[in-house]
Amino acid sequence: MTQTLNQLEYKEAFFKRHIGPSPEQQQQMLETVGAGSLDALIQQVVPADIQLPVPLPAREAVTEHQALTELKAMAGRNQRYKSYIGMGYSAVLTPPVILRNVLENPGWYTAYTPYQAEISQGRLEALLNFQTMTLDLTGLDLASASLLDEATAAAEAMALARRASSLKDANRFFVADDVHPQTLDVVRTRAETAGFELIVDNAAKVLKLEGVFGVLLQQAGTTGELHDYGELLAELKSRNIITSVAADIMALVLLTAPGKQGADVVFGSAQRFGVPMGYGGPHAAFFACRDEFKRAIPGRIIGVSRDVAGHTALRMALQTREQHIRREKATSNICTSQVLLANIAGFYAVFHGPQGLQRIAGRIHRLTDILAAGLQQAGLTLRHQSWFDTLTVAVKNKAAVLERARHFNINLRSDIRDAVGITLDETTTREDVQTLFAVLLGEQHKLDVNKLDAAVSQQSLSIPAAMLRTDPILSHPVFNSYHSETEMMRYLHRLERKDMALNQAMIPLGSCTMKLNAAAEMSPMTWPEFTELHPFCPPEQAAGYQQMIGQLSQWLLQLTGFDAISMQPNSGAQGEYAGLLAIRHYHESRNETGRHLCLIPSSAHGTNPATAQMAGMSVVVVACDKQGNIDLEDLQKKAEQAGNSLSCIMITYPSTHGVYEENIRKVCEVVHQFGGQVYLDGANMNAQMGITTPAYLGADVSHLNLHKTFCIPHGGGGPGMGPIGIKAHLAPFVPGHSVVQIDGVTSEGAVSAAPFGSPSILPISWMYLRLMGSEGLKRSSQVAILSANYIATRLKDAYPVLYTGRNQRVAHECILDIRPLKAETGISDLDIAKRLIDYGFHAPTMSFPVAGTLMVEPTESESKIELDRFIEAMLSIRTEIDRVVNGEWPLDDNPLVNAPHTQGELASDWQHAYSRELAVFPAASLRDNKYWPAVKRLDDVYGDRHLSCSCVPISEYK
Repeated sequence: MTQTLNQLEYKEAFFKRHIGPSPEQQQQMLETVGAGSLDALIQQVVPADIQLPVPLPAREAVTEHQALTELKAMAGRNQRYKSYIGMGYSAVLTPPVILRNVLENPGWYTAYTPYQAEISQGRLEALLNFQTMTLDLTGLDLASASLLDEATAAAEAMALARRASSLKDANRFFVADDVHPQTLDVVRTRAETAGFELIVDNAAKVLKLEGVFGVLLQQAGTTGELHDYGELLAELKSRNIITSVAADIMALVLLTAPGKQGADVVFGSAQRFGVPMGYGGPHAAFFACRDEFKRAIPGRIIGVSRDVAGHTALRMALQTREQHIRREKATSNICTSQVLLANIAGFYAVFHGPQGLQRIAGRIHRLTDILAAGLQQAGLTLRHQSWFDTLTVAVKNKAAVLERARHFNINLRSDIRDAVGITLDETTTREDVQTLFAVLLGEQHKLDVNKLDAAVSQQSLSIPAAMLRTDPILSHPVFNSYHSETEMMRYLHRLERKDMALNQAMIPLGSCTMKLNAAAEMSPMTWPEFTELHPFCPPEQAAGYQQMIGQLSQWLLQLTGFDAISMQPNSGAQGEYAGLLAIRHYHESRNETGRHLCLIPSSAHGTNPATAQMAGMSVVVVACDKQGNIDLEDLQKKAEQAGNSLSCIMITYPSTHGVYEENIRKVCEVVHQFGGQVYLDGANMNAQMGITTPAYLGADVSHLNLHKTFCIPHGGGGPGMGPIGIKAHLAPFVPGHSVVQIDGVTSEGAVSAAPFGSPSILPISWMYLRLMGSEGLKRSSQVAILSANYIATRLKDAYPVLYTGRNQRVAHECILDIRPLKAETGISDLDIAKRLIDYGFHAPTMSFPVAGTLMVEPTESESKIELDRFIEAMLSIRTEIDRVVNGEWPLDDNPLVNAPHTQGELASDWQHAYSRELAVFPAASLRDNKYWPAVKRLDDVYGDRHLSCSCVPISEYK
């Protein structure tokens, strides 16, 4: 049969490959749920009054090759200058073995946060390496498994100091005046919302002040000067003041550990360990503190525990500190750490080892000494007498120097009065230093790097003797075993095999949207045109980034219905925080400073109340009815009681219970009636695209989880992006930035270190939206809703669906209620979750938003074949539960309570009431594709009672 060109080209539409069920499979699923078409299903599921009256503007979809060609042309508009700007960002050489086997490997980047430890032992070990590296370099007792960036880590250090301080009446936080300006910017924003008085001055002046509860210092100041703060730290400690020190991770290889000098907290960016600058992120921050602060440390902690068989196993420790559990009493609101980037930094240390790191750091410092000697020999004056890699050079004709730098395609730091800053890095060569002489002195300078190298003392005089590190670093075998590429490649693969990611099976996590991260979407992330840019380079050098971010912003505005957007928040929690700050500052601009109450439904994400508290608001909980909807009567009552104190409400739509609440417009009207604003959590945007928008529902502001709906992968627990869409009246109050002034950036304080958060991962979402077009996006939401209803329909007789909306439908996810089963049989949601591992699946979301339940979100990317495999596994598990009930297996010895089963058990003395075959091959399909968990069920109680957060001997890993 002859086909037209249009018909042939239509077959190339990307969304047909993004969406898992084929048209034929979709029709079969529709028949199962009892709907004639996708449109008919949506009419049954979504309230009519919130469906868009007219379609979103039509936007054509393109093929992968077309989209990549467009984006490549855009990337080509970025100018790849060599940046010596520094300020916490440096060019790097990412080892190719790590680039290909981790950063570009879906086995690493599509995994979820390691809440299910049994299927996460590989990345947990990698994160333990990161923590061990952090402890060695900082000289402290306890480290977390990364934070979002250095500036937000500084704000978290301030918050920790307030929580941990014994000086309860003190309300001042002191910051040394030579911390990086972007760090000060974020700290100032957080201090203002927390009600702290912030004092910025020369470090020595802190001793003259009263009422100080915490101090922030920087070991290598922003202009390069090294500080020996040992005596100051000792004096501050004697006054019970909590001390934090920002440190450069590469400098710490050569410099004494601040923890050894008495610092209570040490933090910084791990970017220099193999992670490209990427115009500002994503980059992992390291954070360490004294053991006494273990209940107050922000971020996730990986701890050494054991499984029920007594073997060493790893897990996330002390999870009771996290905001998902403690809500407004959480120690922090870091719901997205930077796991993928922390792993890269840790692997960088593993690959190079202590000697390799000392060689890299030593070479950087040596080149800096040579540069300094040449400039001084030529008559220029350096502002400081000590440095690691950064020089501040006084220049008489600064404009001429900067012009010569531009001629050589070089960026120098230019914001220092009558001087320029130069920061060297591991990519700097002898030839680069020679060029820098020409930039600073003119091309007739007559200096020679090789001659200077021979003349300059081999013993550094620019690092004070008291600051030179004398203790060994990274002595654990893991940092001394994998220096050949063969061994490193095998080590990375060995860890990868212990984990379950999307390249292995469906990850049906409710509220997390673990959809396809297509290869075409991912590939631009490592293009040098995107990775090499410094976040503070002149804006005209980032024209490609500006164009790409501008287009992405416009597409997101169309999908949300808002008037403006901020791309700065670099996690979902940061988006919540930025949105609430916009609301807060809006009220303040209207002289309504008394509006401080935030209404939050009892069903809300744990991040919501934690964010409200962090934004300086008081939380008032609104009840939900028996169907899981917001109780309108209670909402009206709470809003009236709040009156002029009402700031906002935080809601999720579709609701956290997985349904489209019928009264969402009424909820918004009630809050607006009393002068409040509506914040909509964008976690469930995957059920809105092309069907409705947050603005059409009545929301004033919403964050978007680009690492959920818009295809940025979860990376094992980060990176993420949480930009906020806002209505026009809130637009003046979105985050600004003190370092880079770009059109559209406000004068408000920053919430992230870089102006656009983590821009190097934004091409992923740009590609997704460009490839899908408006038709594909709407179809994605429709099929996501179909898939959830298909699962709910097929499982409802075996596992009751806890909440349904109109026509007994669910939205894009459903909650399976295990509580009746547990009451009847003793088998819990935990047992089912662990047994699913034996069937080759990651568990659904456990006990959220309701304890004793499983929340399932299939997304649109999973085929009917995979959905059926999951359904059949759940039905098979239900049959296994019946065999326990019937007495065939005892309650304390059955495949569920003993799950998961490891490969090693097959060779052991088998004493169970069921067969080995049933234990490990409960479904026939597993014989061809079996995932083997590395450990048995974790002993969580043991892990918290015996907290250990650094590497154990290799011999312990059996």
